[in-house]
Amino acid sequence: MAYWLFKSEPNTWSWEQQKARGDKGEPWNGVRNYQANNNMKAMKIGDKGFFYHSVEQKAVVGVVEVCKEHYPDHTDESGRFGMVEIRAIADVPKPFTLADVKAEPRLQDIALLKQSRLSVQPVTAEEWKILCAMGGFKKAP
Repeated sequence: MAYWLFKSEPNTWSWEQQKARGDKGEPWNGVRNYQANNNMKAMKIGDKGFFYHSVEQKAVVGVVEVCKEHYPDHTDESGRFGMVEIRAIADVPKPFTLADVKAEPRLQDIALLKQSRLSVQPVTAEEWKILCAMGGFKKAP
């Protein structure tokens, strides 16, 4: 299993909207960055990810699961980009901010800090454990 971080502006697509989709999930479309698209190409059903509210809140607020692997993004007229589908699986008990991540020395190499503008990012297994603990999970989802 691999781990990821999905960034969304809450006024565009919020955690509450993601949760409202239930088990059906939601296509993660509109990504127009080749590296982010390649990250989605690497995703497999069952991979987990953090749902991150960007811009104002800058906080991890939920955990999602990939429920459909990469396929063409119908919103991309160029035909170059794809999307995956994700479903909400858990609220983060104690949402944590970008400042919290920056303050944790063990996370100095995390993509969230090194590639801050990338909308879909990998998270290592070790980073996943640390972030889950920071988020108040007794056991990592």
